[in-house]
Amino acid sequence: MPKLVIVRHGQSQWNLENKFTGWIDVDLSPAGIGEAKKAGEKLKGVKFDEAFTSDLIRAQKTLDIILKETGQENIPIKKNFALNERKYGDLQGLNKDECRTKFGDDQVKIWRRSFDIPPPNGESLKTTSERVMPYYHSEIEPELKKGKDIIISAHGNSLRALMMYLEKLTPQQILETEIPTGSPKEYILDDDLNLIETKYL
Repeated sequence: MPKLVIVRHGQSQWNLENKFTGWIDVDLSPAGIGEAKKAGEKLKGVKFDEAFTSDLIRAQKTLDIILKETGQENIPIKKNFALNERKYGDLQGLNKDECRTKFGDDQVKIWRRSFDIPPPNGESLKTTSERVMPYYHSEIEPELKKGKDIIISAHGNSLRALMMYLEKLTPQQILETEIPTGSPKEYILDDDLNLIETKYL
């Protein structure tokens, strides 16, 4: 039975500063490096055949730290923008609390957590899903079907899009779903890639 592990990158510098990050290529904070190391410790003894990550340094560095901690630095790694965080458009670089003051709590929550309402000039979770899922189906699923064990290091919203598909969540359910930074989530799948079990490690 193939195994898929997803992990949201450790805290980034802009997570620390409470800013909308999106496609801005911000590095991990010192705390984020620590979270990635803890994720690696949790995954010691878990073998991976292949890894996937986004084009952004915070996800790539999280993956590198995990693979170093688990002694698996030599496995194949594929990087693709399809796994990037969703683009926050005009909100990128702005402080989240200042946005709540300016636009209201409810509006900011809708932009952050709704399925199909994007921030100005940005992406919704729906449009993020429209690039994540074709990549998953074309590049990752075939490897899982070969029985390979896969790790994906990516972002809150690209992983929420994947989680929605794997766990068959509704748009309302995904609205309330938060993925913690640096916490690996394991999916055990059957040979047809139906979900058998999932849990945070």
